[in-house]
Amino acid sequence: MRFDTAYANQAVCAPSQFNLMMGSRSSSTGIYNFGMNMRDYYPDTVTMPQWFMRAGYHTESMGKVFHFGHGTYGDEASWSVPHHKDHVIEYHGPASTPGGAVTREEAYFNEKPHEGAILELPKGAAYESPDVSDETYADGRTAAYAIQRLEALKGSKQPFFMAVGFARPHMPFSVPKKYWDMYDPAKMPMPEFEDMPEGAPAFAGKVGGEVANYFPVPGKVTGKEYPRDLVRTMVQGYYAGVSYTDAQVGKVLAELDRLGLRDDTIVVLWGDHGFHLGDHGLWTKHTNYEQATRIPLIFAGPGVGAGGRSTGQPAETVDIYTTLASLAGLSHPTGPQPIDGLDLSPVFADPAARVRPYAYHVFNRPDRLGQAIRTERYRLVRWTQQRTKARDYELNDLVADPGEHRNLAKSDPATVKRLDAYIDALPPPASIYKKEAFQKAKRAAKKGGSDEE
Repeated sequence: MRFDTAYANQAVCAPSQFNLMMGSRSSSTGIYNFGMNMRDYYPDTVTMPQWFMRAGYHTESMGKVFHFGHGTYGDEASWSVPHHKDHVIEYHGPASTPGGAVTREEAYFNEKPHEGAILELPKGAAYESPDVSDETYADGRTAAYAIQRLEALKGSKQPFFMAVGFARPHMPFSVPKKYWDMYDPAKMPMPEFEDMPEGAPAFAGKVGGEVANYFPVPGKVTGKEYPRDLVRTMVQGYYAGVSYTDAQVGKVLAELDRLGLRDDTIVVLWGDHGFHLGDHGLWTKHTNYEQATRIPLIFAGPGVGAGGRSTGQPAETVDIYTTLASLAGLSHPTGPQPIDGLDLSPVFADPAARVRPYAYHVFNRPDRLGQAIRTERYRLVRWTQQRTKARDYELNDLVADPGEHRNLAKSDPATVKRLDAYIDALPPPASIYKKEAFQKAKRAAKKGGSDEE
């Protein structure tokens, strides 16, 4: 069953991965940012793999599962054996790292030791395409390791939960040449609309960010100002990264078949966020717009029903925890962290069934929180200024205007009011300053005094 209207609860790696593992939305936990580790805020969290461990499962993970980097780390309590880590930022050719120096993103992801401020380090290449084997890069090695582990676990009488995380198409687009060669650069789809939606608040977009940590990407300008050849190459690199990852997923599924495990194994294919490819002049993620928030979500296996079906049921990352527990015959997760996900099982029996009329996601900007409701037709974003409580709204009709050209909030107040009511019915969102408050309390504790606001 493919969910065609599936969304990340937040379009950034680390919080999105916590959404998955906790079954909790960012606005419930206050984990909106990098540098926030789950057990600092919810020490007794029972993660999805822990819920399966309690039911007698062996659990393990490999590759990019929990986020490692930017001051965020994994969670060894979730796994029966230590996590099998590999690289996220990785280069093969010497030309990709100036003089062999540690690059900015390698430093952010703790790939190599470094000294000094990260933004003073050189940029690494945005892409490379050496003629090498799949295993030259981490995703190929992760697939090979997953196959190894499937073979080892097949003989066990204990059921298993395996998390296999692939990094691509995350930047840099370091992908073997054969996947680049699948695409003619002259035929790559170029961004058609490189402006912000008409009437959108300026703070809803962004300039630079993650993509500007790679050369030859210009800094401090929008994607609209990037050289056209660079845009074309990066689009090709993203497509190559998707095809490379598809091939690794295929290898793991082929092994599942070869070992005779397919008929009693549930498989979920999931992505932690979407990716801007120049639309609105934006690249990567970190927004509330469609390209950043929409994700792939496919369930297959026992209890899912016949293959080759799709549904428009709006789905969220947090729904995976509760739905997997249901499919496996486990009880509904109880936390103690907030459990926001719904069981999507009714949709497997009837793709037209609906368990929730919307998907919900958030993204924060300095002193603002954007809470979004995405139905099968519309997206409403309520931006709330945290100190004054002043509100700005964005409304996009994704059926009539899939490219998000216009903000309809002022011209369609009835739809704004209807969708805004969904946000009003949710618990009040956690503060976007939770990280700062936690760090302040830590500093005070270290001094042996109090530091209250």
